Amino acid sequence: MIEFLKKYKAFLYGLLIQRIAVVVLLYFNFIYIDDSGVLANMLSFIFSWLLISLPIHYFSFLKKHKATSLKLLILIFVFFVIIINDVNSKIIDNPITFVGLVGVGLSFFAILAPSYFKKNALMIIGFYVLALGYFYYIRIYIDDLNSYFQQEKEIKIILTVPFFVLLLTWFYQQWKWMKTIESKKTKAELSLLKSQINPHFFFNTLNNLYGLIIEKSDDAPSVVLKLSDIMRYTIYMGKEDVVLLKDEIEYLKNYIELHKIRYQKRVDIVFNHDYEINYQIAPLLFIIPLENAFKHGVESLTEDAYIHINIKIDAHIVYFDIENNFEVQESSPTAGIGIQNLKQRLKLLYPNKHKIQIEVNNSIYKLALKIEMT
Repeated sequence: MIEFLKKYKAFLYGLLIQRIAVVVLLYFNFIYIDDSGVLANMLSFIFSWLLISLPIHYFSFLKKHKATSLKLLILIFVFFVIIINDVNSKIIDNPITFVGLVGVGLSFFAILAPSYFKKNALMIIGFYVLALGYFYYIRIYIDDLNSYFQQEKEIKIILTVPFFVLLLTWFYQQWKWMKTIESKKTKAELSLLKSQINPHFFFNTLNNLYGLIIEKSDDAPSVVLKLSDIMRYTIYMGKEDVVLLKDEIEYLKNYIELHKIRYQKRVDIVFNHDYEINYQIAPLLFIIPLENAFKHGVESLTEDAYIHINIKIDAHIVYFDIENNFEVQESSPTAGIGIQNLKQRLKLLYPNKHKIQIEVNNSIYKLALKIEMT
């Protein structure tokens, strides 16, 4: 709420200025407010409030565009001149006032949103020409005073409402545009994060394969096949928004098997998982902590190395946890870019729907991740 008020504080300032201006004008009898015209008064209030607030809201923009600022200041001055002239004139419901207010409103909008106004100008101007024509008709040809005043209030509403419809549709289009930009930015960030993950993974895997080839190991062909499956998944499925959880599990199993072939020492690897065929999840989330477990744990230990992994689904929530031991002299594995990328991806993909916890206790590293799938 505080952030919202800070962002739109210009409208609070505009409201304060507008109320002060109304009190001063009423005090000196420059304006008169008819208490019976509730809707017309409300629309006039909103119109004058926006007329003052929007230039304040766009102050930083207007500082760079002095010509636009000058036009708006002149327009605000003209607005008050029209109001004061209407109060002081002897003409009841001065037609000049209607034309002036419509002109000020449209000019104001044309200055702040020229391209949008230009796109709708023909329809807007056409409507106001007809509306003003109707106003002059009832003013000249209707003799019954009570009937005239009733229709005069109606015409005020008819003249004012389209302006607010135009303004609201413009705000809606601006909101849609901002959401589109935000979506494109999010996708670009995700693509960047994925590109940071994949080269790191392939670099390590190719190093493994290179070592086996140098040793002329019989396991090299098996590694090539598993590497082919891993690469196919990473390249083709990694670019998808979501993948089947069972495919992600198979991907992790291939990765584990590849490392089992590489290491000559005994490594206690336990992978417990649920097979839920219909569950979908963003790809390449679990590979980072698994890769870190091998890199910072298994590779640094000469014996008794272990990795325990669990994937569980319960009530539309995916639980992933991984635990491994590591050499105490090693630097903390939480400092790597991989985990930071994982956290950033989770923020983008599952905002307010995930929780990640990391615990480092002596030589034990634990990572627990919970993702809500609803």
